[in-house]
Amino acid sequence: MNRRIIYCIVASILLSVSCKNEKQEEPVGFALTDTMLQKCAFSKADLSEVRNDIRLFGKITADNNKTAQVFPVVGGVVKTIDVGLGDYVKQGQVLATIQSGEVAGFEKEKLTAINNLAIAEKNLQVARDLFEGKLNSEKEVTQAERELEIARSEVTRISQVYGIYRLGKGSIFTVTAPTSGFVIGKKIVANELLRSDNAEPVFEIADTREIWAVANVNESDIAKIQPGYAAKVNTLAFPDTTFVGKIDKIYNVIDPQTKSMKIRVTIPNYDFRLKAEMNCTVNISYAESQTMIAVPSLAVIFDKSKYWVMVYTDKSNIETREVNIYRQLDDISYISSGLKEGETIISKNAILIYDALND
Repeated sequence: MNRRIIYCIVASILLSVSCKNEKQEEPVGFALTDTMLQKCAFSKADLSEVRNDIRLFGKITADNNKTAQVFPVVGGVVKTIDVGLGDYVKQGQVLATIQSGEVAGFEKEKLTAINNLAIAEKNLQVARDLFEGKLNSEKEVTQAERELEIARSEVTRISQVYGIYRLGKGSIFTVTAPTSGFVIGKKIVANELLRSDNAEPVFEIADTREIWAVANVNESDIAKIQPGYAAKVNTLAFPDTTFVGKIDKIYNVIDPQTKSMKIRVTIPNYDFRLKAEMNCTVNISYAESQTMIAVPSLAVIFDKSKYWVMVYTDKSNIETREVNIYRQLDDISYISSGLKEGETIISKNAILIYDALND
């Protein structure tokens, strides 16, 4: 009787242990916790127009429509230089002064013209008085009026010269800025003797609130470029900043040396960070004539020489899906197969879910 009871007890214990082992061996399904859910972002797999990028290399240049060259209109000796290369100047600001014999000659011409005008006015008055007293003819009055007109024209001419060259008294010629901007060129030194027929500008001033990125396009890419295409410009000086513009001019000429064509992208530059002669890269975005499933590039995981995305149905139903990539840009990846339109994928921290499911 005691043995029978003992056997029953042992059998019960063994059965209980066996059941526990079976329960421990049952697989537990993965479920996304609320904390992990908050760290994730989701995107829909939508059909989108396929875009492509072309990377070009070029330079930042000043807008030549807003660049002024300052020439020495008179010869003489440079007395002072008031600005340096890279300085910002305002319109009318003094750039340099030149002591010039030509300026002294202009002042003599002005004084002579003013004196001749006064004499002509007096002669006309005398001729009119004599004509009223019948002491001269009308012809003499007409001649005096003609001489007065010539004297006035000469005063007007010399005054316009003074206005154009902004001449003052004495022999000093003041070189002033014709526009506001940065001094991007300077070819003048103190005590230098300048000639009035000098063909080189002594200063070059550029308004760089808008600036150009001029890039070279290889012959193989010329057919892909059109005016109005969006462009992203990056520089070595500001690697983390992308400057956005668009192609506003295509130079339809092939450089015989480089076998390339130039394009121009206009960029707003109100903070003056971009400066002429900086090297830059220009990424041109253009559309192809096809549509394809597009997802954020952050959603695509590369592992085991394959591409994967995490397809989300609910917190307990997440699938690791292999996909084929047609093209991968910086922010968008185009999927040629593996995803259907409308499916939801994890687009942020997908790698964490991938590791949790596939380790």
